[in-house]
Amino acid sequence: MRFLPIPAAVFLLLSLLSGESAEPPERVLIRVDAKQSKGRFTPIYSYFGYDEPNYTYMKDGKKLLAQLAAASPVPVYVRMHNLLTTGDGTAALKWGSTNAYTEDASGRPRYDWTIIDHIFDTLIERKMKPLVEIGFMPEALSVKPQPYRHSWSPDQPYQSIFTGWAQPPKDYGKWAELIYQWVRHSIEKYGKSEVESWYWEVWNEPDGGYWQGTPEEYHKLYDYSVDAVKRGLPATRVGGPHTTGPGGPRAAKFLQDFLEHVLHGRNYVTGKTGSPIDYIGFHAKGSPRVVEGHVQMGISNQLRSVSRGFEIVASFPELKRLPILIGESDPEGCAACSVRFHPQNGYRNGTMYSSYTAASFARKYDLAARHGVNLEGAVTWAFEFENQPYFDGFRDLATNGIGKPVLNVFRMFGLMGGQRIVAESSGATDLETILKDGVRGKPDVSALASRQERSVEIMIWNYHDDDLPGPAAAVALSVEGLGATRVQLSHYRIDREQSNSYEVWKKMGSPQKPSPEQCAQLESASELQLIEPPKLLPAASGRVSLNLSLPRQGVSLLKLTW
Repeated sequence: MRFLPIPAAVFLLLSLLSGESAEPPERVLIRVDAKQSKGRFTPIYSYFGYDEPNYTYMKDGKKLLAQLAAASPVPVYVRMHNLLTTGDGTAALKWGSTNAYTEDASGRPRYDWTIIDHIFDTLIERKMKPLVEIGFMPEALSVKPQPYRHSWSPDQPYQSIFTGWAQPPKDYGKWAELIYQWVRHSIEKYGKSEVESWYWEVWNEPDGGYWQGTPEEYHKLYDYSVDAVKRGLPATRVGGPHTTGPGGPRAAKFLQDFLEHVLHGRNYVTGKTGSPIDYIGFHAKGSPRVVEGHVQMGISNQLRSVSRGFEIVASFPELKRLPILIGESDPEGCAACSVRFHPQNGYRNGTMYSSYTAASFARKYDLAARHGVNLEGAVTWAFEFENQPYFDGFRDLATNGIGKPVLNVFRMFGLMGGQRIVAESSGATDLETILKDGVRGKPDVSALASRQERSVEIMIWNYHDDDLPGPAAAVALSVEGLGATRVQLSHYRIDREQSNSYEVWKKMGSPQKPSPEQCAQLESASELQLIEPPKLLPAASGRVSLNLSLPRQGVSLLKLTW
């Protein structure tokens, strides 16, 4: 196979026009074999989450949820903080409330499911599923309730958010009854089979500031919570502990100790050995920073956390085949920390975020296979922030109802499915190098491929940790093992010119009050776009060969159908 020659002068002109580096293109061979299956293409991408549950039923929240549901061929699971937090339902950054539990003057519980129902109704109307986070602590149950409502903003220290809602309960019996009543109410409203299809989890990041109790108190909280859920509905799927990234020694020890507890510890409710667990959750984050005036991503940090978490789970033979949910899986740790105060988050609006997402998700599949664990999902902790400035540098999928480039990666994932198949690239950064150093030398030009009954899908990315101009990759793609002698090619692209509302917005002059005509233009630019109309290709002996140029931080999805 050979590349089509590109005269140097022509390449230089195209590079200058596109804003890419004028260096020669990186030449990459990618081979896909549709007959070589690597197992099920698990839709680990179909999980999303956010801190602010009250955004769920707001205008732009409902729009984005509908888009996520439409993009996925399977039900999308949605995880939220603050489902039991006390308050009037007013949304704010890093805050939300439902007022589900209060007490009268005599200390008798009062349950009000109005806001929780509004949240869950919004999901279920779109055929989505709650990943129900049991938290946080209602004011009336908190062992140290004051101060309770925080007023955090991105220019303030993150630790200031941890107030009375992060405390243990003063009465574990009342806490358990609250959960039991919640489960029973859910069954009455949505039906037993629907609730059995949800996941439930106990708290969030109990190894960090979100839990102001001890590890032993978390074990107690877990036992009481799981017992209450199972009393309400025995077939419910419950898990934990949703710790921070186990790449760090403290989080790794917390996860290990928790798994020891659920297997061999004394149950705080029953007095027997162990506690039920239906899946295992932990989080994994990257660590971007500013280096010599540009953003440098930390993909190695995130993937090391994923790998270490898998390793810990695999060390328990009794748990190795349990589903794993990476409950937050992101380039860094604070979605609401805007780039105005946190310049290392400057990757979020453009194609750096979308190419990072493609490259990192592909390696999660590889790491799960390496450790022999059952990765069921990876929650992207990104949603939208209602009524904030356009493209203000939050980690979100859309801004004022306009999808960002990263949203289109999930649309690409949604076009894939069936079986994961072999895809080999001469330009791929090997897994060991990424785990150790990230992508700091040559770019990672690699692919993830799937096969369905009458189609093959190949996602290709040109990723680098450094947010700097770089050459396009000249990719020679060979696909074999196709089930036809003629196929239709649909080539979708995310780059500076395609599927990129951010670049269009900047060309408009970055308006904060775009006109109706500008809004329509941004809406169109936010959709996943083809770089050319679909076309028919010969597939002699079930083989297709293609040449394409993929810009730095670009992502392509090639779908071959017959």
